[in-house]
Amino acid sequence: MKKVLFATTALVATAGVAAADVTFGGYARFGVQYDDSVAGVSTTNVTSRFRLQIDATAESDAGVTFGARARIQQNNSDNAFSPSGTGLNGVRFFARTGGLEVGVGNIFGALEFMPGMYPIDLGLTGLGYDYTAYAYNADAYSSGGDGAAGANGFELMYSMGDWGMHLSASDDNDRVAGYVSYSMAGFTFALGAQDSNLATDTELAATVSSKLGMADVTLAYADNGTNGDHIVLAASFDVGAATNIEAYVADAENQPDTGYGIDFNHDLGGGTSLRGGVAKRLTGATRADLGVRFNF
Repeated sequence: MKKVLFATTALVATAGVAAADVTFGGYARFGVQYDDSVAGVSTTNVTSRFRLQIDATAESDAGVTFGARARIQQNNSDNAFSPSGTGLNGVRFFARTGGLEVGVGNIFGALEFMPGMYPIDLGLTGLGYDYTAYAYNADAYSSGGDGAAGANGFELMYSMGDWGMHLSASDDNDRVAGYVSYSMAGFTFALGAQDSNLATDTELAATVSSKLGMADVTLAYADNGTNGDHIVLAASFDVGAATNIEAYVADAENQPDTGYGIDFNHDLGGGTSLRGGVAKRLTGATRADLGVRFNF
């Protein structure tokens, strides 16, 4: 969701402005996905996604960077979890100076952007994201190519040394959320909270991440209101020079099963990779995928 390589840069010099910078990048993926979550019927379908990200920035004479981000995206799948849609998403606008950034529009959202909330990126498609503890019960950046505007909110981000913080707010269920993070001795700790008028929204979240031996390990917890507690333990480690393995186990209070999954990512060079994984969902369903992703 957040891994983008920029390949093309356009520089435009104008009177009174130091420079404008427009970059294009993104990724494409295609493969097959297995899913038995719909009424107990097993299906195997072709799945694909194309995402083009456009980032535009300009810097004022005072050194403040102003910018905007938009995405063009299309998903193709017979799976209800991968809806199709082509076009621009909602735009995120920002102003940045030093470690301070203010964003408006299709904001990232504090809990969505919290360190440790996406400890891994399972398989080709994410396979349900049960390893994301806050379970999307908060404002989040919308990548949908169907004109989805996202939260259309406000956020403030600041980093200084080992400290980080993020506050966000929107009229969507009157949400106000924030986190603080701190890194020391190889560990990153983050604590987040949210207030809203929706009973199923996340109220509290905490993560701790570190490299333990050969593995990057994350433990995450979220109190998701009436949805109950959600706990995740995830790890990622390299096998040889070109292959990475990721795995997780998750438990959610109001779900019938323990969730778990494993995947592999094999680097084919040049920004291309072969990816696949399998996950036993918290709902008891099984999902699996296999395919190719290439960044541009």
